[in-house]
Order: sequence, then C-alpha cells, then structure tokens
Amino acid sequence: MSTLARRLRAGDDTLWPTGSVAPTRLGWMDVPQRMHREAKDLARWAADIPYSRVILLGMGGSSLGPEVLRLTRDALGAEGRELIVLDTTDPATVASTDLEDAFFLVSSKSGTTLEVEVLLAHAWASHPDGSRYAAITDPDTPLAALADQRSFDRVFINPPDIGGRYSVLSYFGLVPAALAGIEVDGLCEMALETDIEAAVDLGSGMGEAARHGQDKVTIKVPPAFASFGLWVEQLIAESTGKSGVGCIPVPTTEDETGDDRHRVEVEAAQLIDLGGLFYRWEVATAVAGHVLDIDPFNEPNVAESKAATREVLGSLPLPQQDYAAASDVSSWLDEVLETGDYISVQAYLPYGHPEELEKVRRKLRDDRDGLAVTAGYGPRFLHSTGQLHKGGPNEVIALQLLRAGDQPSVAIPDHPYDFGTLITAQALGDYRSLQRHDRRVLRVAVEDLTELA
Repeated sequence: MSTLARRLRAGDDTLWPTGSVAPTRLGWMDVPQRMHREAKDLARWAADIPYSRVILLGMGGSSLGPEVLRLTRDALGAEGRELIVLDTTDPATVASTDLEDAFFLVSSKSGTTLEVEVLLAHAWASHPDGSRYAAITDPDTPLAALADQRSFDRVFINPPDIGGRYSVLSYFGLVPAALAGIEVDGLCEMALETDIEAAVDLGSGMGEAARHGQDKVTIKVPPAFASFGLWVEQLIAESTGKSGVGCIPVPTTEDETGDDRHRVEVEAAQLIDLGGLFYRWEVATAVAGHVLDIDPFNEPNVAESKAATREVLGSLPLPQQDYAAASDVSSWLDEVLETGDYISVQAYLPYGHPEELEKVRRKLRDDRDGLAVTAGYGPRFLHSTGQLHKGGPNEVIALQLLRAGDQPSVAIPDHPYDFGTLITAQALGDYRSLQRHDRRVLRVAVEDLTELA
C-alpha cells in the first residue's frame, strides 16, 4: 500500500494544511462499519412505520445522497416505499407535495438549517403529530431539542465528526435508505470492499490534472445511475472549490471531451454498488484536497450564501429587480466567455423537469463546441456546488434562471414571509455574493425551461 493510502487509513490529519478542520471531520472513514452493525435494527424500525410514503425534509449533504438512492432505485425498477426528497423552497413544488399518509424525516446536521426549519413548519401545520416524524441531527442541536419536545418517533444522533457532504453512509443517508426499502447492509458491505489504493489513485489523478489545467472533471455515468452525478458533483465542488483553485465536476451520461477535461468513467450495475461508489469518491475527493493543498472539509462560502439570504430577508420588501430574456443569453455569452470557462445553469424553478434542464445543459454545451456546462436547481446548490462558484477559480459563467412573473403565495407558518419571497431572496442574495467575488452572472426570467432548450 502506498504511503498516502496508509496515512489516510490511519486518519493522519496532517495530510491537509495546518489549521484545517480535518481533525474533527474524519468520522466518515469508519462509519460504514458502525452502520453495518446497525443495519438490521434500521430495517426492523423502518418496516414498522405505518405510512405509504416518506417525505425527507433536508438540504445539501442531508438530501442529495437519499435523492440518488431513490432515483437509482426507481431507474432500476426496484420496489420500495415511496420516498420524496423535499429540498427546495420553490412554492409550486412545496404546494404540490402530497403530505397525506406520509412519515416525515427531518434531516439537518446543524439543526438550524433555514430551509429545513421552514419545511418543517409547513408540514407540522398540517400534521402536528410527533409520532409521524423522525429526526437526524448532530448531538445537542436545536432540532434534537425540538424533536424531544414534540415526542418524535425517533431521533438519530449522528457522529459529529462527519461533515454533511461526507455523510451519505451515516444515518443521514442510510435511515432514508432503510425507509425506502433499500438494503442498508448491502450498501455498507460494498463500501467496506472499496479498493482504497485505487480510490487514492483516482483522487491523485483528479488533483494533479486540475493543477495542470485539466480542472473539468468529466464523470461519465451509466444512464440508470445518472443521478449519481448530483451527489458526486456536490462532494467534489464543495470540497475542492476554494482558495481560487478546485476541481470542477461535470457529470454526464455521454462522452464529453476538451483540452480542459479530466475524464473518469463510473461503472455500476446494481443498486448496492452505490455504497462502493460513495466511499470511493469520498476517499478520492479527500486525496484531491491533499494534492491541491486545500482543506476539503470546510465550506467558507456556503456560510456566506446563508448570510446573504438573511441580509435580503432583513430588509423586506424585496427590491425591484431587472431580468434578461432568454433571447439575450446567447449574445451575452459571446461577450463574456473566455478560454477555460464553464457555464453553470442555476435554476430557481419548480422541480420535476430534469429532462428539460439536461436539454438546456446539452444545448449550451453543443452550441459552444463542447464547452463544460453544469446545471442544478436552486436553492439546493447553495449548500453544495455554490462553494465552488464563489471560492474556486474564476472560470464560472453563472446563468440564474428565475420564474417570470409573480411567485405563487404559499405561507410559512410563524414567519413574516412566504416561500415565494424566500426563494427570491435566496437567488438575489447569491447573485450579490457572486458579484462580490467578481463572477460573471446573468439573471434570466423564463416561463419554463423550453425557452432555453
């Protein structure tokens, strides 16, 4: 085994710069063993939940792993209880989510995540019955206290030395997996079988490529595992995009090439293979941070985005805002694009249209000779890839897509603003944050994604 692999296995936090948070963030390395021991208990508990659907209220690292497990299970045609991952403040999506016959899983490491707080307020207003709720959080958080006060069915206290984006093989990923009927023990076994040396090589190659100008990590995944891109994108982007450097993840199901591309192909066939993929890429991303000499476990600009939202909400009503039209996008891109750039499509729009969003991504890519293009929904990415957009290399061309016209009114109980105001404030706050970092960003109002696709 290589020296680097041995040091990682030993939990050597000097692999990363002095002052990094690594000493308190390496619990992900051993958590598959713990969760494997608890797998049967989780399965028994989940089987006794008397509801036909589970609604996960989470954001960022607390939600993307379960979303990948859900989407991959469905793509492979496997059976299981319906799982809905509600990780948006979009009023149309929130209003259209059926809360009947549902068990609610409230997921937040800090226990203070704004989006989780308002989604819980929305659900509790309709179903104020603690027996229909469980929580996943760190020790001694406000969410843990609230869950105890409201007599939640169960509170899962996660090890505090696991950061959000490295938490998929902990309670944050595996409790929803158990509720969805997915084999928790199988996921853990695949994680435990990971070839650590190969994972270290993957991360070393990714980091070295970025240092030499091939910073667009193009990850080709099988179509049935396309959603894996959601998780691995946030892992790499939030972990490495800081101090003006970073690996820029570009998940795709197609071959994409270019001088700035570092290409990796992912192989998977069955659902439990995700356990091995999750662990392999966690190791690789931590190693890439070592190669780039950055802290892969902190997220300084994520906190900045949260503060920007609070700033906007603290000075309501919202200011008058100007937006470009879809017809303006092409000419603007011609003006601002430079060699080595990538486009980030940031859709503050209702969920449920992934095919249209992918069409937009591919069109922008194909219209510009294979340029690297990523796409995601806001505010989801504010807790993940948004770190890269502000803290990584100044290569991002951000296209903020916002709903044309007024947002539908969906109240948030006990809050002085509604969901429409909140998502608009999040978009505006991030726009201002991007501008403060001299990023190139265009705000575009659309009726729907077909205007760009």
